[in-house]
Amino acid sequence: MIKKIPKYLFTLEMANNHMGDLKHGINLIQIFGEVCKKYPFSFALKLQYRSLETFIHPEMKNRFDIKYIKRFSETKLSKLNFDKLIKEVRNQGFLTISTPFDEESVGLVESQNLDIIKIASCSFTDWPLLERVVKNDKPIIASTAGASIEEIDRVVSFFTHRKKEFALMHCVAQYPTPDENINLSQINYLQKRYPNIRIGFSTHENPAYTKFISMAIAMGANIFERHIGIPTEKYKINNYSSTPEQIDAWLSEAFNSIKICGTDNERSTVNTNEKENLRSLQRGVYVNRSVNKGEIIKNEDVYFAFPPQENQCTANNWSKYLKCEAIKKIKKNGAIKTDNIKYLDTRAKVWEIVKKVRGFLRETQTVIPSGSELEISHHYGLENFDKFGLIMSTIVNRDYCKKLLLLFPDQVHPEQYHNKKEETFHVLYGKIKLELNGKARICTPGDVVTILPKIRHTFSSEYGAVIEEISSSHYQEDSYYTDPKIMKNKNRKTLLSYWME
Repeated sequence: MIKKIPKYLFTLEMANNHMGDLKHGINLIQIFGEVCKKYPFSFALKLQYRSLETFIHPEMKNRFDIKYIKRFSETKLSKLNFDKLIKEVRNQGFLTISTPFDEESVGLVESQNLDIIKIASCSFTDWPLLERVVKNDKPIIASTAGASIEEIDRVVSFFTHRKKEFALMHCVAQYPTPDENINLSQINYLQKRYPNIRIGFSTHENPAYTKFISMAIAMGANIFERHIGIPTEKYKINNYSSTPEQIDAWLSEAFNSIKICGTDNERSTVNTNEKENLRSLQRGVYVNRSVNKGEIIKNEDVYFAFPPQENQCTANNWSKYLKCEAIKKIKKNGAIKTDNIKYLDTRAKVWEIVKKVRGFLRETQTVIPSGSELEISHHYGLENFDKFGLIMSTIVNRDYCKKLLLLFPDQVHPEQYHNKKEETFHVLYGKIKLELNGKARICTPGDVVTILPKIRHTFSSEYGAVIEEISSSHYQEDSYYTDPKIMKNKNRKTLLSYWME
């Protein structure tokens, strides 16, 4: 099994174009295998996995009038047949990729020992699914259609902190995509924002077109994906899947034109149709038991199923960071909607703090080196951060350590001490009240105070402050708070890598 995504990887997306017919699927793999053998690239063939017994809501299984349910149901394959497809994929020299749309399907990917996991755009922020995906060591390719730049930042931080091998794909969720919405310059934008992450191009363009692939290559993309199919007397082919002849032309195409490139200095606007298309493919959140008014709804009280209902919370906005309370009774198998719950999204609170940090840095003309990690300390929980908390950014931590500390107006850092670390505070902006072993002093810009090990200290600011901290090496387990409630709170810090404007 591969550990790294190969350079110049071309993925052929079969999706459900096997039509639930094993013979047709194998024939498709063999024909496209012969096409790909002519080119010196790495190739992968991709399937889609859904555990339909649980993916579709139990009361919706026969609702073929609902978009996609009929398609999913009619193209269902058994695990045995999927195993046979995967065997032929490998026989043809393809790498194996699957897009799992639910947690159970990730288990199938693992049992088949596939090479790469693909995250579809509709699942890009499906946090329960992502939490399951990162439990293995397979490389990940994730498509970004419909995602805002803050959503992409969150997913990139999520994978980065878990040390995952992953790549992002510029993608547009319109089938086929009109020329004016291709916006290939988004490849450049994503490369600039995430210089250490590979950026590819997943295309839904007119399958007869070949020019866009050459333009994407010229922009530095080296991972590509295109839907494939074979029309027969029995099966039609959709209007965004390529025939063997079209794939052959696509692979041989060279640079042609850059006239259709869009902007590369900001994330493109998500259009309404795209957002609606993606939401229609997401899983809704349902309760697995009757829930009374006033109850806190926990992870064990819910399940995720297709299709989503109007105004329903989806798996994409449900996570372990969500505190959800029922404001009216919800029957078993009922949908969690905006009119029957109230919730606190701590993830949203984190990004509200990030925006506040960005504004404070501009106001104080404080410059933090590019790539510096942001640490949000919320000693009594995020809901109390505005009163008790601190923003830190570590500039260097070797035999010596330098940090920048940010206090917002009326914010207090609770009393603590260090057994090993000696630190010196240099106030750069604002005014702080610093207490050492209970003795208070006021510090203003230019003041320098050294705090020896075992000295209890707390500090606050009425109008906000920026402090340069210079110290001996910082050790993770060398901060001791005098309030035992803080010491018991193991989740009092949030770390972010991609947070700068």
